[in-house]
Amino acid sequence: MTISIQGSQFIDEHGRTLHLRGVNLGGSSKVPAIPNGATWIPGGFFDHRQVSFVGRPFPLEEADEHFSRLKKWGLNFLRFLITWEAIEHEGPGIYDQEYLDYLYQVIKKAGEYDLCLFIDPHQDTWSRFSGGDGAPGWTFDAVGMDMKKFKVTGAAITHQQYGAPFPHLHWTSNYSKFACATMNTLFFGGDVFAPNTFVEGIPVQEFLQSHYIHAIQQVCQRLKEFPFVIGYDTGNEPSQGYIGYPDLDCIPAKVVARGPSPSIYQGILLAAGYPQQVKQRSLWSNLLDWNTSVLLNPGNMSLWQAGVKPIWQHNGVWDVDRQGKPHLLNPKYFSKVNGRAVDFDLDFFTPFVMRYTKAIRGVDPRAFIFISPPPPDIRYGSEHIKLSDQEHMVHSPHWYDGIALQSRAYISWFGIDSRGGRRKFIFGRQAKRKSFQNQIKRFIECSETMLGGVPTVIAETGIPFDMSKKSSFRDGDFSQQIRALDDTMQALEANRVNFTLWNYTADNSNQRGDQWNNEDFSIFSRDQQKDIEDINSGGRALQAILRPYVIKTPGKLLSITFNIKSRVFSCSFEWDSDIRAPLELFIPEFQYPHGFEVFASNGEWDFNPDTQILTFPVRNNEIFQQIKIIPKMSE
Repeated sequence: MTISIQGSQFIDEHGRTLHLRGVNLGGSSKVPAIPNGATWIPGGFFDHRQVSFVGRPFPLEEADEHFSRLKKWGLNFLRFLITWEAIEHEGPGIYDQEYLDYLYQVIKKAGEYDLCLFIDPHQDTWSRFSGGDGAPGWTFDAVGMDMKKFKVTGAAITHQQYGAPFPHLHWTSNYSKFACATMNTLFFGGDVFAPNTFVEGIPVQEFLQSHYIHAIQQVCQRLKEFPFVIGYDTGNEPSQGYIGYPDLDCIPAKVVARGPSPSIYQGILLAAGYPQQVKQRSLWSNLLDWNTSVLLNPGNMSLWQAGVKPIWQHNGVWDVDRQGKPHLLNPKYFSKVNGRAVDFDLDFFTPFVMRYTKAIRGVDPRAFIFISPPPPDIRYGSEHIKLSDQEHMVHSPHWYDGIALQSRAYISWFGIDSRGGRRKFIFGRQAKRKSFQNQIKRFIECSETMLGGVPTVIAETGIPFDMSKKSSFRDGDFSQQIRALDDTMQALEANRVNFTLWNYTADNSNQRGDQWNNEDFSIFSRDQQKDIEDINSGGRALQAILRPYVIKTPGKLLSITFNIKSRVFSCSFEWDSDIRAPLELFIPEFQYPHGFEVFASNGEWDFNPDTQILTFPVRNNEIFQQIKIIPKMSE
């Protein structure tokens, strides 16, 4: 299938509008396979150069099983996770050819199942060694940091060093901590904010960006022959670091800060070995305000390697007086340059996107570029992304039900809208569902207004499956998850937006979840797989996931609804008389085990039970089409 972009729509070779829905593959691709890098395993954590990601998202011998399942489930659009670390973990410019070979083989296999995909160079809070995933460990070495000192200096919190139980979503607090914030500041704004910092004689921003881009180019070079690999994400959930914050007394990424949370200046001093009394927030909920404080780094430990001057001291943010006491030189260092207020999106993120786009298209000219902006909860300031070239660009933001995400519980009458860091609580079931629809609608409006009219793909959305203290894993009742995911799916369908669910993890388990930071979002688990002969066995909340949808529209899709209880599906659209190819719908056998009845203004249709695709031929004398699918109660 050939995919192109016209305005804000994906179009097939016949001119039909494509409605893409799929899944992120996979959750454990964030960590090495050899040795097992699951974050609950502390051993060997800092041995970061001799690892292998071959086997992520699953061993090649399992590919047929997983791809056939996804195809059967109608999830034929993949956001395929890789990491910079997987490609270039051994050292700068040293690429893991065995991993690239594996990647080629597993992607080739996806094509055999008529799956299309885009590559996501995934990154959370910069790196595994600052509590997330993505960048190789040597990036810290390159700028003079000692990763083994992150814990004691409060520069990062990791599952490996924290132990169990690791608080839910505690990893997100690393956006506000020194290691992640500094590396992102150097990556996006090193030329402006760290002009005195060089690595191997190269300005630090150029060193980091060029290695990242060259690593992704290695992947692009391997995969460019596959037409079903339609593009590349710019990176996952980028952080502005310290850029744009008005003064150094701010706690960056304040909404997600948990536990001990130093201000920018306190974090800088802690890293240099100066103890600080810092605010802290409950580890178990970021809905609580700051309630206590704690002394960090009482032993005066510095995270800088021997002989390395702290980066922000070296670049004139602070210094020490004659008595050896630190003093701040420029409290607005990261917010103004030459008297002008900086804007992270316009001044730093957008230039990176354009550089990345040019580099990727230098290898594969047809590649779509999926733009993943900073999520609302971790950004400060306005959203002003403006592209000089919108051709083949895609907006790929993330959205979650904030209450379900944070509480790991389903509350039908209560929701939250925290766009831009401003929390607004929503009360009432209908108000909650309407709010969800409006939140997603704003992303689509952003695609139109700020990005010049490009397609939207909600690149991450989903629910935690370990709700109510994992009760579903004990009693088999996933009704909470089904209702929560149905709320999300209805909001997506109301906006007729493309999306990829977070996530499908082949080695998910009830005990360890997605093998990363105590998260459990996978729609599949071996622990729910009771019958290996049943392709649906192992699926979670399939009643909400496996639902009818419109695959290809020869015209404009106007509406789509599915009632999870009655299993009644409805859609409407307008025919485009210039398009001769048929309308295609996915009708899952899972929802209609006894078959279904079709009610349509165009009475002709055909159904292929093998592909589960219902088709309607073009009718010249009709403009408006309505279709309703209802289940048969028995044979």
